Amino acid sequence: MGKVVLVTGAARQLGGRFVRRIQRDPDVDRVIAVDAVAPAHQLGDADFVRVDIRRPAIARVLAAHAVDTVVHLDVSGKALGAGGRTTVKETNVIGTMQLLGVCQKSPTVRRLVVKSSTSVYGSAPRDPAVFTETTPPKSLPSGGFAKDAVEVEGYVRGFARRRPDVAVCVLRFANILGPDADSPLADYLALPVLLTVFGYDPRLQFVHEDDVIDVLRIASHEPRRGTLNSGTFNIAGDGVLLLSQCARRLGRPTMPVLLPAVTWVGQALRTVGMTDFSPEQIRLLTHGRVVSTVQMRETLGFHPGFTTSETFAAFAGSLGPGLLPPGTVGRAVDRLAAMPFAGGTGEVPVITGAGDTQPTPGVR
Repeated sequence: MGKVVLVTGAARQLGGRFVRRIQRDPDVDRVIAVDAVAPAHQLGDADFVRVDIRRPAIARVLAAHAVDTVVHLDVSGKALGAGGRTTVKETNVIGTMQLLGVCQKSPTVRRLVVKSSTSVYGSAPRDPAVFTETTPPKSLPSGGFAKDAVEVEGYVRGFARRRPDVAVCVLRFANILGPDADSPLADYLALPVLLTVFGYDPRLQFVHEDDVIDVLRIASHEPRRGTLNSGTFNIAGDGVLLLSQCARRLGRPTMPVLLPAVTWVGQALRTVGMTDFSPEQIRLLTHGRVVSTVQMRETLGFHPGFTTSETFAAFAGSLGPGLLPPGTVGRAVDRLAAMPFAGGTGEVPVITGAGDTQPTPGVR
């Protein structure tokens, strides 16, 4: 008999995509999709059970279907529907506690995969250039989704100690982007004008939605020959992008604001519902964050299909043109550079990427 996989967070786009994909694997017999709300998308042949993981009823679901693999994707920084920050925190933290308690008592569970985030490292001025999975953060996140992720990982480590017979895999994803991206950072990048911190140009990493699905599949099955899919792994595409590069490629003008004033502007944006410009996001857009993916490649055996730059290009292509389309700006710069009063020779110079810098070397 094939595997029985339970997936939480099935009502979200990412959860729905994984549910549809994992049920096509030949060694998977059944997929049980759970969420507190009914999904707006199709889940294929999966069995959907409407249950809140914060409630004890999740225990009956695991027992009734003899689940052996749990993929916990209901850890998110953004509310689904009308829920607010309180609902998100309760689902992230209390929901994870409840789910792990049920898994601990289940005699059938043999594998646990948990979606986490590189935000557990925080963002501080004295951070190392590159975080590895064992690098301690200079300062722990004090609130928001980053703090939720830290608490979730703490509960997962406790579960792993109590159930050493269960294979546990924690995937720390960099910022997930793509055509269907749904996150606070994606909302921020979609603004017509990007609010930035004066004097800072942070380095950012991204991972494509398709790569997220692929690595979740690897983590939810038995390890392939020569690999190990138990442990904690950073997941990100090769390379980094500066925030200024992102703005130019989107055609979005930036509005630099002094750091003390960013918090006030962020509160105003949250109040009107434009974007969740939380303190943790402000720190990310100030100091940035880059992680090593050596273990992802050498131990987990996963090689992303998209670099950070390619992932961002896929996301940018899903948005409408910005106020300053890169092509238009590039042609204007070319014409100005060719004018005699600008010191030009009348020949149009080749300018790569409409004033953008050359691609940043890959980070592994």
